[in-house]
Amino acid sequence: MFEFLRYDGRKRLKGSLYLTVGMALLVAVIVWVFPSFRDTFEGDELLEAYPPEILQLFDIQTMASLEGFLAFELYVFGWVILLGLYFAYSAASVIADDVDRGRMDSLLAMPVSRPRLLAERFAALGVPILMVNLLVPPVVLAGAWLIDESLSVADVFAVHLLSVPYLFACAGIGILCSVAFDRVSIAQRVALGATFALFLVESMIEGTDYEPVGAIAPMRYYDPNEILLESSYDLTGAAVLIAMTVALVVLSQLWFVRKDI
Repeated sequence: MFEFLRYDGRKRLKGSLYLTVGMALLVAVIVWVFPSFRDTFEGDELLEAYPPEILQLFDIQTMASLEGFLAFELYVFGWVILLGLYFAYSAASVIADDVDRGRMDSLLAMPVSRPRLLAERFAALGVPILMVNLLVPPVVLAGAWLIDESLSVADVFAVHLLSVPYLFACAGIGILCSVAFDRVSIAQRVALGATFALFLVESMIEGTDYEPVGAIAPMRYYDPNEILLESSYDLTGAAVLIAMTVALVVLSQLWFVRKDI
C-alpha cells in the first residue's frame, strides 16, 4: 500500500535537500545583510522612496526590524512567490510527464485506480514541502542569534507551519494543470502563469471594489507580516487553504478518471 507515495517520495529526497540548502543559503544572506541595512537607513527611510504600488504588490510593511525584513525579503519573496511557483511547477509534471513520455499506459495497466495514483503522487510533494519547513527555521533562529537580534521562536515556527497548507494549495493548481494538459511543458507554463497571475491579482486589487475576486488566490490566506509582526495566526485561512487543496485534488481526480489517455 502507498507504493507510489513511497517511490515518488524517495525520488524527491535529493531534490528536497538541494532546495532546502538553497533556501538556507538565502536565509544566511538575508540575515547577514540586515545589520548593515539597519545601520545605513534610519527607520523606514528607504521605504519612503519606494512607489506605493511596489509596497502594496509585495506587502512591505516595515524593514526597520528583523521581523519586517524577513517578512519581505524571505517569506513574501522566497516562500509566497518563489516556493509557490516552484511547487505549482513541480506538481504540473506529476501526471503530464508520464502522459507526454508515453509511460502512463504502463502505470495504469497495474492494479491501481487513477484517483489513487494521482493522490499518492501528489502527496509525495509533501517531502520537499515538509523538509524545507522543518530544516530552515533553525537556520533563521541561529542567524538571528549570531547578529544579536531576538526573534520569537513561536512566530518563526508558525510562519513555516502555516506555509505548509499554502504551498500544497499552490501545488493543487499545478496538479490540475497536469491533468488538463498532455504536454508537460505546457502544463508547467500554465501552472506558473496561473499562480503568478493569482499573486498579482490578489496584490493589486486589495482595497478596491474588486477585492472579493482575490478570494480565489491562495496568497490571501497566508500573511507572513501578520505572523512575524503581530504574532497573529490565521487558522481560518489555513483551513481555507486545506479545503482549496482538497477541492483541486478531487477535481483533478474526477477529470483524470474521464480523461482519454
